[in-house]
Amino acid sequence: MSKGASITRIRGMNDLLPQDTCVWQRVEAAAREVFLRYAYQEIRTPIMERTELFARGIGETTDIVEKEMYTFDDRDGTSLTLRPEGTAGVARAYIENGLHVSDPRARLWYAGPMFRHENVQAGRFRQFHQIGAEAFGMDHPAVDAEMCAMLLDLFASLGLKNLELQINSLGDAEDRRNYRSVLVSYFSGQENRLCENCQRRLKTNPLRVLDCKVEGCSAIARGAPHTFDHLGEQARAHFEGLRECLDAMGIRENAGEVPVPGTFRINPRIVRGLDYYVRTAFEVTAFTGVGSQNAVAGGGRYDQLIAQLGGHPTPAIGFAIGEDRLVSVLNSEQTMEFPGPDFFVVAFGAAGGAGALRLVSELRSAGFDVDLDHRFGSPKSQFKQANKSGAPFAIILGDGELQSGMAAIKPLMTLEKLQAGGVDTELVSRLLDRSKEQPEPFLATENLDGAGVPLLLDPSGQFSVGRDWLIRFCSRLFAG
Repeated sequence: MSKGASITRIRGMNDLLPQDTCVWQRVEAAAREVFLRYAYQEIRTPIMERTELFARGIGETTDIVEKEMYTFDDRDGTSLTLRPEGTAGVARAYIENGLHVSDPRARLWYAGPMFRHENVQAGRFRQFHQIGAEAFGMDHPAVDAEMCAMLLDLFASLGLKNLELQINSLGDAEDRRNYRSVLVSYFSGQENRLCENCQRRLKTNPLRVLDCKVEGCSAIARGAPHTFDHLGEQARAHFEGLRECLDAMGIRENAGEVPVPGTFRINPRIVRGLDYYVRTAFEVTAFTGVGSQNAVAGGGRYDQLIAQLGGHPTPAIGFAIGEDRLVSVLNSEQTMEFPGPDFFVVAFGAAGGAGALRLVSELRSAGFDVDLDHRFGSPKSQFKQANKSGAPFAIILGDGELQSGMAAIKPLMTLEKLQAGGVDTELVSRLLDRSKEQPEPFLATENLDGAGVPLLLDPSGQFSVGRDWLIRFCSRLFAG
């Protein structure tokens, strides 16, 4: 890149601008609220770990470890990797910090960026974001069902409807090994029809062939043996227990072809390509909004991972939500406006500078969100910024207001929009109607909480309030 040329972002790693982050904040706030109701606590782990953690935890023959990880040597020669997923790091923290002793049934959740060098496409990026949850120390199918219910509750709280829960069982470790042999036998007879990646996967991780998105491979996979037909007695009993627990929680089984929100469907094609998964596997899929990638959340049971990483044998289950995909689904189904401040202060003349800053500080100390244009340009330019800000009201402070000891308030939205923003539109409407009673501005009072507040009503569509009463009046505006 030549000197002075503009520097651009890395391919597959996106900027989230203010008009985007309001949706992300809504998702993360909803997750925090729902997870707290289920008694899950937040954990934060480093975005970088020793490469060995992912090689041992995810599996050395997975696509992630073989081709997709961002790995480099530290200055001391230690191989480090930007985390490609969240479970391994949480499991490492569970072991290293002795949570198996202090909190043997730990239930944890996390959120943050992950990194994989993938082919960039709709809903798939090289820096992507996940919200996940992990539950340790419990092997009863009730915790599996509760995980699924927690996911559905989160999506319901976001107003999402076009989603479906799908479940399957991968069996125990021995069942999985036996099923692997069955798959190899099935696909080997058609190996020359598989894509290059799946021909390699057939030798290293044949379950991944079932998840291939190439049409030719998908067509062959549709005829493959089902995992459910190769479950051992214990795994089958666990899966039946999961179905019973989901039913007990009001999540009914849907055996039809048409997806029904709030129900679950058995999908024998759901597999987890990571080596640590056993028994329960589940996904939540979206019908629209994320291009060719329609799974917005997935998870399963990984009862052997803690032991693989050097801890005591501990049953565990978890899920991860693809936050980028979830936001895409939200944007396809809903329209969200960037939230503006409560007030935009327009100050000019002698009121600019110190006078405006004093007023803004008073309003912010009272709990209001306030903006102003620190360039203190012409009233026209400031009102242009005020309308652009999304604030329901402008507070005007000019030479006339300074001399009279008042501050003018001008609504910037229709009464319908003001009402949607929680404004007491009855008060605003009454003042606007009174202001039309005379052709010239006139003094009046408004009874607020037993006190007579002095006002200057203006037929132009604004009203001025005595500065000593401004904070009380502004609070009353948002009391509706």
